[in-house]
Formats: sequence, structure tokens, C-alpha cells
Amino acid sequence: MAIDEDSNGQRLDNFLIRQLKGVPKTHIYRLIRSGQVRVNKARASADTRLLSGDVVRIPPVRVAERSISPSISAVPVAQFKVVFEDDALLVIDKPAGVAVHGGSGVSFGVIEQLRRSRPDAKFLELIHRLDRETSGLLMIAKKRSALKHLQDQLRERETGKTYLALVSGRWPLNKKVLDKPLHKYLLGDDEGSERRVKVVSKDDSNGMRAITLVQVRRRSAPTTPTKAPKTAMLPVTEPQGFEKGFSLLEVTIKTGRTHQIRVHLSSEGYPIAGDDKYGDFGLNKALASLKADLSKPAMAPLKRMFLHAWRLQFTHPISAERMELHAQLPEELQHFLSFALPSEFRTP
Repeated sequence: MAIDEDSNGQRLDNFLIRQLKGVPKTHIYRLIRSGQVRVNKARASADTRLLSGDVVRIPPVRVAERSISPSISAVPVAQFKVVFEDDALLVIDKPAGVAVHGGSGVSFGVIEQLRRSRPDAKFLELIHRLDRETSGLLMIAKKRSALKHLQDQLRERETGKTYLALVSGRWPLNKKVLDKPLHKYLLGDDEGSERRVKVVSKDDSNGMRAITLVQVRRRSAPTTPTKAPKTAMLPVTEPQGFEKGFSLLEVTIKTGRTHQIRVHLSSEGYPIAGDDKYGDFGLNKALASLKADLSKPAMAPLKRMFLHAWRLQFTHPISAERMELHAQLPEELQHFLSFALPSEFRTP
């Protein structure tokens, strides 16, 4: 199969996903890893960028004889809050709990929902990704030229992607740069096992460089071992982990590795509140079980990960205008934040 101008610059995995409709993504990635997919007669990786004139060899693939249309059509089309839109670009405020694309047990995600809700759209592709439990700004290209332009900006670190994260503990003010390689691995031995990420040493050949910038926006007042803080907003019996306090961080990623923020912060001993993969599971359970109290209106449980893609800075792919977009913290995070860090709190 020859690559035409419309597919120029597209990642190999995304190209195959579009071409092999109905084939599970796990199978597509297995074909790539095993070398059965060839680009110009050579093995290629999932992130290989295809160029006009390239020849892609795809082995015979058997599509499962089942239709997923009835199950998809039975689900109402999701409506996402649009933060910005023009002829080239769409930016939405993704809610937590929604995957950006189908796969790994999810029939369809944001991009599939958008294509369903906009049947006349000729082109809709994710420019980047967010974890399922992360809310906030997500960019979708409406033109291939916009996709390539913005992905080039991401690759060259010309964009600014800043998140708000609430972590357990008082983050040190002098710890501003985390430059730690990350490595993805499987929890089990088979291909279907869950993927996780860990920090590795800088001389580890499997490590991918990852850079995270951290700025403290607000943190709990210091406490002493002998005297608990007198904070009227806290319950009489503090939940497990509350004695450590909390820090609200502005986190900017200069590289886009899987689970980068979550793993980097946790590796420093400051896990994100509510993180069910790399967090403090005892604290998460305590925070989720908090009961609303009419005498303490600000008290609110936290039943999701406190990570929100808050700000995006980039150069518009058509106008070349430098842009900055924001997505306000979701209401459930605002409520919990006013409880965890009540003093002089201002909504970001």
C-alpha cells in the first residue's frame, strides 16, 4: 500500500488503525512488534512517521465476524465542552473517566464519539492524549496539516502543557525540575497484561528521557509532631494521610511520556491524591469515603484522581498566532480543594 499526501506525516500505528477498521488495537500493535508490518521492506515501530511514497506492507488480517455498530449506536453521543474551535483545530474540556480513544476494554472514546457526532467531518484526529482519569484540555486536528504542525510543536517542545495536581505532602519549594528516565513494562507475561511505568537510572538502555517542571501554587501550613494544626475545616478525626498535608502544584511537561506526571511525582514521595495506579491507596480510600457534613459545607469526598490539564500554550497551525487556553477545575475538584487547602483559597 503506497502512502499518499493525505497520510504524509502520520504515525504508523494511527495509519493502521484507520485502515484496519474492526481489528483490535492490541492485534495491530502485536503485528508491528513482531515485524509483520513493513515500511519500504524494513521493520518499523509504532511511532514511525510515514512519508508520501512510502510503501507499507500489511499481512493478511482476519476481522472478527461481529458488528459493533448496535452496541455503539445504543449509547447516546457524548457532548463535550468546546473551549476553542475553528477550521483547523478543536479543543475540548475532557471529563475524567472518559478514554480518549477505544481499546483496552473501552469500545469507544472521545475521538470515536466526536466522529459519530460529526458525521460530515472529513478529518478528526487526536493531536495528543490524556489518561482516562485525567480531565482537561484535549486538542483534536480537523486538518492533516494542523495535525502534523502541532505534533511537530509537541516533539520540539514548543508547546506548553500545564496541569494542576494535588499531591499528598508538602512539596519542597526548591524542587522545580524532575529529569528522570521512564520505562514502560507489563505487569504480567502475556500481551494483554496491564502496562505500567517506572523510573529507571539514566544509564538504563530501556529508559526514555522525561522532563517535568514543578511549581508550588499552594500547600498546607507546616505542622509539628506534638501538636496538630487547628484547622476548623478539618474533621475532628483526620483521615489517614491528612497529617502529611497537601500541595497544589502547577506541573508542566516538556516530554509526553505515558503516565509521566503521575510516576515522577510519586517517585519523589508525593503521590497524586486519588491516583489508583501509583498513589497512596490507604489515603485514596480515606478520601473517597469522606462524608459530606452540613456543619462543614466545604467537606467533600475525592473519588477520582486530582490531575487536570489546565493550560495549553501553542502556535496556531494556520494563523501562526501564539495561543493560550485554560480549562477551569471541575466542580468536584474545586470542592475537595477548598476542603484540603481551605485558607485563602482561590479557584484557578
